[in-house]
Amino acid sequence: MQIPYELLLGWRYTRAGRATRRNGFISFISGVSMLGIALGVAALIIVLSVMNGFQKEVRDRMLGVVSHIEIFSPYGQALPDVAKTLAEVRANPQVIGAAPFIGTQALLARGEDMKGAIVRGIDPALEGEVTDLAATLRGGALDRLVSGEFGVVLGRDLARQLGVQEGDKVTLVAPSGQVTPAGVVPRLKQMTVVGTFDSGHYEYDAGLLMLHVDDAARIFRLEGPTGIRLKLKDLHQAREVGAQLAGTLSGDLLIRDWTRQNRNWFAAVQLEKRMMFIILTLIVAVAAFNLVSTLVMTVTDKRADIAILRTLGASPASIMGIFVVQGAAVGVIGTLSGLLLGLGVAFNIDVIVPALESLLQASFLPKDIYLISRMPSDPQSSDIVPIGVISLVLAFVATIYPSWRASRVNPAEALRYE
Repeated sequence: MQIPYELLLGWRYTRAGRATRRNGFISFISGVSMLGIALGVAALIIVLSVMNGFQKEVRDRMLGVVSHIEIFSPYGQALPDVAKTLAEVRANPQVIGAAPFIGTQALLARGEDMKGAIVRGIDPALEGEVTDLAATLRGGALDRLVSGEFGVVLGRDLARQLGVQEGDKVTLVAPSGQVTPAGVVPRLKQMTVVGTFDSGHYEYDAGLLMLHVDDAARIFRLEGPTGIRLKLKDLHQAREVGAQLAGTLSGDLLIRDWTRQNRNWFAAVQLEKRMMFIILTLIVAVAAFNLVSTLVMTVTDKRADIAILRTLGASPASIMGIFVVQGAAVGVIGTLSGLLLGLGVAFNIDVIVPALESLLQASFLPKDIYLISRMPSDPQSSDIVPIGVISLVLAFVATIYPSWRASRVNPAEALRYE
């Protein structure tokens, strides 16, 4: 099978410019174009992979503490019939775990230090059904949450801020006080720290405390749990399951899934991802359209060759095809190189970033700002495939004008001074 001469000549022009024939396999100007496309594609893949990884890491760590769905009564009141509601939610085939809870806020004091905290009253026997936090607790701290003993488990950073450790005493200040002849006096309860947890999510490690649901009911003067937390087979079905439960549960209950608890954060990440895709695609576009100048220079340099080919019978379409092949070769090689470079960095970023941090003596992700302390990466085909396609399309589009200009070269004019 004979290879068309358009392919042969296009590839030859790509790898050997007249002025740089002695200096390497790829001509300088073609090499610059390839490098620009490769770096643009690699930057797109790396940035989007890091953003995907960041979103996945925060989501997974958040779901280690937050349940997939929360069902609660309005105004922080106790559920009217906890047993009935538990039976109704467990009847849904998507629900694989359910546990009652009390959720509120309070102040936690130790000496002169005082911190605001999210208070979660839990049933230690059922907590493992709805979150993965039980597995991260050291030394079976959940088992030491015994009704009536007023033990408390603190987030690691909250405990560090208060300067407490296991066995120390802290004071819980309830938001609503009790009325006495001397006025309204805040309700205080001294509690014992029985353990700490490290979820990897700074927001919860620095602001969450857990105690037995019965103790929470006594402190906040509630008749029982204020809600029920659920775990599903598929966390991505949370909205659909929430809508189903809204139609089957009896009573005036509110339902909130995990996507709504941090709705603004997830929306912000998606917006940033779209904007970064657009911005970095412009970088690829600039690199791809650098092919225009590359091919125009090549056409100018090869005017005599084009004229000879025309006199030998080559059609304008064939001449155009030669330079389309040259531009396409640059685009394909640049795109493939960028894909390999980008994926190589994205899959090894957990090694590259710590090495850079050690070398520069700097922390790229302070966990009190970015919620996590390591650089995650999650390359997804839904991002990589469009990046490759867009890069190739831009490269092909950039070849149209120079190729058309080459096909319009007049042989007589080109050979007049040769």
